[in-house]
Amino acid sequence: MKIQQIRNATLVVEYAGKKFLIDPMLAEKGTYPPFPNSLRQDQFNPLVDLPAPLENIITVDAVIVTHLHLDHFDEVAKDVLPKDIKMFVQNEEDAKEVRIAGFQNVEVLQEDTVFEDIQLIKTKGEHGRGEILKRTGLVCGVVFKHQNEKTLFVAGDTVWYEAVQEVIETHKPEFIVVNGGDNQFFEGGSLVMGKDDIYEVYKAAPTAKVISVHMEAVNHWTLSREELKNFIEEKGISSHILVPDDGESYTF
Repeated sequence: MKIQQIRNATLVVEYAGKKFLIDPMLAEKGTYPPFPNSLRQDQFNPLVDLPAPLENIITVDAVIVTHLHLDHFDEVAKDVLPKDIKMFVQNEEDAKEVRIAGFQNVEVLQEDTVFEDIQLIKTKGEHGRGEILKRTGLVCGVVFKHQNEKTLFVAGDTVWYEAVQEVIETHKPEFIVVNGGDNQFFEGGSLVMGKDDIYEVYKAAPTAKVISVHMEAVNHWTLSREELKNFIEEKGISSHILVPDDGESYTF
């Protein structure tokens, strides 16, 4: 298995001989206006360049879109991805939108989806807590399983809550990717995991490797890589939690 952090939540995952592109935000630096009611209103998104040529990033066997927010599936992704590529989405609503964008080979993830002998299990997520959920909408994560690979859980845009713990207890993933930038608007609290959420993931899966992505790439981030690294060092768990730079990859 190889996991490459591209930028924000965009990953390329090589698993059981197949290559997956997850949550493609592929625009050049500064293409989109800043997300409103949040920090850095003078900075356009994405805040940083792609770390690899677009052609390399999109040469994959399948695409997984956990939800349709701009920083997970943007206009450039809609333009440059082949329209016949296999696309997995979280529900029929998202499937309809992706088909409108021209994609012909769209499948809704279930708890028993299989792609080329790889089991893809849709998991629940909560994109914030309380009232903000009315605005953020539905999201998902996905568990990857194959007889020749260790189990991988890509949690998606979720905070720590009981359903994430249930996934860890049920599937016992050896590798867990979390979206950990603690992104926020001025009101409503965390939209994705912050350092305390990540610590809860570690406590639920102390033998797993946790990889924190979705950091420092869109204007409403509040948790930096440096702050997270300092936090995990203080907790004595630096060997368990990886904080990749854009473009960095891990082979397990």
